[in-house]
Amino acid sequence: MCRWAAYRGDPLYLEELVSSPAHSLIEQSHCATRAKTATNGDGFGIAWYGDRPEPGRYRDILPAWSDCNLKSLARQIRSPLFLAHVRAATGGGTRRDNCHPFTHDTWSFMHNGQISGFERLRRPMEATLDDELFNARSGTTDSELMFLLALQFGLREAPIAAMAEMIGFVEDLAENTIGSILLRFTAAFSDGKSLYASPVGAGYCLVSEPLNDDVDAWAEIPDGSAVIVGKNSIDVAEFRPEKPSKAKSQRMAVSA
Repeated sequence: MCRWAAYRGDPLYLEELVSSPAHSLIEQSHCATRAKTATNGDGFGIAWYGDRPEPGRYRDILPAWSDCNLKSLARQIRSPLFLAHVRAATGGGTRRDNCHPFTHDTWSFMHNGQISGFERLRRPMEATLDDELFNARSGTTDSELMFLLALQFGLREAPIAAMAEMIGFVEDLAENTIGSILLRFTAAFSDGKSLYASPVGAGYCLVSEPLNDDVDAWAEIPDGSAVIVGKNSIDVAEFRPEKPSKAKSQRMAVSA
């Protein structure tokens, strides 16, 4: 399973999450303590927002601990909103376009988890995308495809609802196609204004595991929750998979 960290608040140098803390994201890339695998060495990526609406992004297939450019960039880039990810591949090859975060227009997305039986579900999932989003797919991961499906289901207009509908769609598809559902999903995503996370503070850091040993500084977000971090606020809401609407289900059936 992968590890990630996300930040929304006053402008902060990326190194404050990526490389400086005792249990920084780079440290977690080779010594994670709350993951099934301690090593997350199948690539990394960062996406950050500045003066332009679209995020900047840097990704590579090297382990995060061995890339000197990552440390240099993290020391120089200062941003009020950024996402950072180290990858332990569960599917899809070790290639740059499979590394998180994924971006589309102003949106960025990163994920920890997997869809069991994804190879049997991939084709009908891709068939649900319109031409624009299908052509935007450059990698082979379930993570990127879930991001594009969420955009298909209205991520721009209703981020949490669209993500919940995407999860519900994948669960229904898995049950109908392979007879079982096993989906693990923890994600952070942003439009450059707000930071969202599920299931999962001046500034708020959302992380896979704490960046230091100060237990009083961290609060665990319960399963079945969504977190919305705005410029001056943080809200926690219920997050449950939603069944696709009847109209969307009919459209999906035609597309497939």
